[in-house]
Amino acid sequence: MREQRRSRVIAMSEEERDAFLGVQRTCRLASLGPGGPHVSPVWFVWDGAALWVYSLTRSQRWTDIQRDPRVAAVIDAGEHYHELHGVEIEGEAVVVGPVPRAADTGPDTPELAGPERLMAAKYQHPAGAMIHDGRHAWLRITPAKITSWDFRKLENLPGRS
Repeated sequence: MREQRRSRVIAMSEEERDAFLGVQRTCRLASLGPGGPHVSPVWFVWDGAALWVYSLTRSQRWTDIQRDPRVAAVIDAGEHYHELHGVEIEGEAVVVGPVPRAADTGPDTPELAGPERLMAAKYQHPAGAMIHDGRHAWLRITPAKITSWDFRKLENLPGRS
């Protein structure tokens, strides 16, 4: 994975990053369309190694990713400049499991057990289980590069008051 070039002073630690990604609910996922970038808000989960997105299979995002799997995602928070913190993930999106994912697609794909458990818990699906509507499928984005920032750390630097 490529190293972060932004100031390490404001970078999140792995623990801070994982905690942040565990509670944030929406990311903006950029894919490459024939006319340029396409950005869409999506729900996601982070398993400590990859970003997982349960995407509509009949969407511009899905079409773009089938053509070119390179994507970038931004997850951020804060209202004022000194509160801004977030994570940018660049990588390639790979389809995992059946397309589309439906309740009757047979035995569960073992690789999806973790992301589906995280998704159900994060977004409070009834009975702690994912509901498969036959319109979505899983994308796994393994980071080639992760960049993080936390401007709240600037207040604690020497010489700042």
